[in-house]
Amino acid sequence: MSKNNDELFKNVTGHAKEYGFVFQSSEIYDGLSAVYDYGQLGAELKNNLKTYWWKSMVQMNENIVGIDSAIFMHPKIWKASGHVDGFADPMIDNKDSKKRYRADNLIEDKIARYEKDGKTDKAAKLQADMDEALNADDLPRLKVLIEEHEIVCPVSGTRNWTEVRQFNLMFSTQMGAMAEGSDEVYLRPETAQGIFVNFLNVQKSGRMKIPFGIAQIGKAFRNEVIARQFIMRMREFEQMEMQFFVRPGTEMEWYKHWKDARLKWHLAIGTPAEKYRYHDHVKLAHYANAAVDIEFEFPFGFKEVEGIHSRTDFDLSQHQQFSGKKMQYFDNELNEEGKPYGNYIPYVIETSIGLDRLFLLTLCNAYEEQDLSTDEKQDSRTVLKLHPTLAPIKAAVLPLTKKDGLPEKAREIMDKLKLDFNMQYDEKDSIGKRYRRQDAIGTPFCITIDHQTLEDHTVTIRHRDSMDQERVAASELDQIIGKLVSWKNLLN
Repeated sequence: MSKNNDELFKNVTGHAKEYGFVFQSSEIYDGLSAVYDYGQLGAELKNNLKTYWWKSMVQMNENIVGIDSAIFMHPKIWKASGHVDGFADPMIDNKDSKKRYRADNLIEDKIARYEKDGKTDKAAKLQADMDEALNADDLPRLKVLIEEHEIVCPVSGTRNWTEVRQFNLMFSTQMGAMAEGSDEVYLRPETAQGIFVNFLNVQKSGRMKIPFGIAQIGKAFRNEVIARQFIMRMREFEQMEMQFFVRPGTEMEWYKHWKDARLKWHLAIGTPAEKYRYHDHVKLAHYANAAVDIEFEFPFGFKEVEGIHSRTDFDLSQHQQFSGKKMQYFDNELNEEGKPYGNYIPYVIETSIGLDRLFLLTLCNAYEEQDLSTDEKQDSRTVLKLHPTLAPIKAAVLPLTKKDGLPEKAREIMDKLKLDFNMQYDEKDSIGKRYRRQDAIGTPFCITIDHQTLEDHTVTIRHRDSMDQERVAASELDQIIGKLVSWKNLLN
């Protein structure tokens, strides 16, 4: 990460705390590593991002429905899914700093430095070597790559490494009234399994026909031992996943459909197209026949924000085997055509996006420091150029002064608008300082009530990005703001 990008990322994370977007969890007790709390504005932005995803997936697609499955699930589910036996990360410790790192992350950082220095051939070779080692579960080979490329500990600066070991990422706990005789259960490491085990429940109760999808937003938990890049990697995080069930043989058609649709969804919020790229998986998981990551260019480099995977029939087949319950779909259309295999286990196309990573992406993309200086005076502002529909506060109501009946009139306007929009009222400090505060939290519109308002019932509405101001009738504010923050602006 270059000095400028490093400074930008520090400014974004500092801004997130200063203005109530994200706090370190348990901060007054010196914090809990890799766990964060969303503040008053962060909770609003996060909810808006969830709403955008849910509307685009469930509301806009007649053949996709949503569920909310439990965090605690039967332990055999995680045996069937492979998490009990194979859900681990390759970890390595530095003996001098006593810090633990994911071996593949250390190598990825080295690859990024090679690319930055123009050593593309060296970067490609190291990437290929790492992929080969990971797919073969060759932990000694990862240690060799770290040594061969002289990768040092970011804290100690030394290369005094331990061997690479696998570290299981699932949190376990006991379920029962007493520890003795209680059953071991896990906090779910992903939300997808809750969809798979409810496949037949949803299909039958909703009379769903293939192809159809099941969407879910929910918390997941992974025992990440590394706190990296703010909310990029956390122990408690939120996923937005959709599993799309299709006929075997049609999965590549649907895989391409969702690959294109998901990138289009990201671009709709105003992120520059050049900030995104596809990363097709060359080495696939044993259950997949295609996989791609949508990566975003954060200040610390391109990182995955969403994965699209063609998972074949692996998940439903595993649950059929371990549960003893048939997970087959009777395809009446195939049966009517006289084709064989009218009963089959559907194939699955998965779209999985990390909500916290999307949140960080949104902040990084929106954060901007502007120099507004003129020949007469020095001036600047920090602004979050959030899409108006996603902004935590849609508009601020600002009486020009705290006298002459202006606060009362401002409150009257505020009370009418807050029925439909998340509003903020502010009468402290000069109007210029109040504008700057709203710019900093991404509020797209500021409504100023002045003495003319008392005469003709008009107000000044200021637009965040352009800082232009226009005079409008107070009675038209709900229509003006409603049009500018409508979900139609994102979903059309």
